[in-house]
Amino acid sequence: MSTEETSRFVRLRVELVLEVQDEDEVTKAALRRLAADPELPESERAQAESAVTEDTAEALAYLVDPFDLVSEVPGVELQQASWSSERVDYDPDSPEWDLDEDDGAGDEEEGGIG
Repeated sequence: MSTEETSRFVRLRVELVLEVQDEDEVTKAALRRLAADPELPESERAQAESAVTEDTAEALAYLVDPFDLVSEVPGVELQQASWSSERVDYDPDSPEWDLDEDDGAGDEEEGGIG
């Protein structure tokens, strides 16, 4: 197998910590997106609306689309994506939140904004 074949696919790992300043606005935005989604079956719409209304993290997970993050990058096509969100206690001074920390032994290259 050549180097070209092995480097064709790249896994990009991104971790974001967001400060939600207005939960109502996030919820409203998620509900607007749900209402405008023609591909969402009606049988799933009520469940999705309930989830984004009850949990801001769920609303964010519905609003943040990995395709949107890479759709304008020339020469790439998103093959698979998964993401989740959760509420966290954030302390920027804690070593636990060090963005430069190596989180995997097989990482070839790291980059970030620090």
